[in-house]
Amino acid sequence: MTDDRTLRVALAGGGAFGAKHAAALKRIEGVEVTAVVSSTLESAQKFAAEQGIGRAAASLDEVLATDDVDAVILATPTPMHAEQTLACLGAGKHVQVEIPLAPSLADAEACLEAQQRTGLVAMVGHTRRFNPSHQWVRRRIQAGEYTLQQMDAQTYFFRRTNLNALGAPRSWTDHLLWHHAAHTVDLFAYQTGSPIVQANAVQGPIHPELGIAMDMSVQLRAANGAICTLSLSFNNDGPLGTFFRYIGDTGTYLARYDDLVTGKDEPIDVSGIDVSTDGIELQDREFVAAIREGREPNSSIAQVMPCYRTLAALEKQLTAAAGA
Repeated sequence: MTDDRTLRVALAGGGAFGAKHAAALKRIEGVEVTAVVSSTLESAQKFAAEQGIGRAAASLDEVLATDDVDAVILATPTPMHAEQTLACLGAGKHVQVEIPLAPSLADAEACLEAQQRTGLVAMVGHTRRFNPSHQWVRRRIQAGEYTLQQMDAQTYFFRRTNLNALGAPRSWTDHLLWHHAAHTVDLFAYQTGSPIVQANAVQGPIHPELGIAMDMSVQLRAANGAICTLSLSFNNDGPLGTFFRYIGDTGTYLARYDDLVTGKDEPIDVSGIDVSTDGIELQDREFVAAIREGREPNSSIAQVMPCYRTLAALEKQLTAAAGA
């Protein structure tokens, strides 16, 4: 980091989520995005021009070899996350990797070991921890005003072909369990403040071309007795995204990203919860603050590892059921 406390960040990933991070970082004082990496030099140059970033590169290695980068944000395809996280830590760079940390428990554990060995800030983009809607509920729980009894979550997309969020062909295949379920599994344990002690899953037929289940159902129980029901689908032709219903002893709340309403659909003002109403910006602010303050960030690799261990247990169940 330079003497004037400017944090120099490289952004890997010139897609939809990369653009969200680029916009968020512009709103954080003392941060400069010095480089962007994309799948090709041409796409990196296009993204850099659109976002006003000074340098474009076609490889992460090129960026990691420079001395004007303090930290890296990875908004790249899921299969690259663990390898790139290890590369960043190995190069002495702080790293924030978009969810999921890895598509397997072994890779996630390797990232944790690297973080512990280097002592660098390594954070995973579990954005639900930062969305003002979920923060509002968490504050009521922590104040003793609300006990969560059940979380009901629906994660729905329409992806019968392998396209990304922008409708462009994808070079890799998304996954309901290791990517989308990770948001809810982590959030449930985070909000209850209690470890997950029981986890069950069933899945629908495997898609003949994509090779993945297009529908899945997950049940969780925390040590304190709270339960969670999660429905996931790539077959849903309707409203897209994830919707959370909090059912507690003193109220019911519905959260969708940064917005929150009561069980009777009455809007709740969450504008005063944090310095922004944008969960991605709040996530990036935590990353920057943790680096500057030399501390562990919320959503560190260590903090989210229980989520990935639960996902691995669920995968084992699904594999055993498929072979039965």
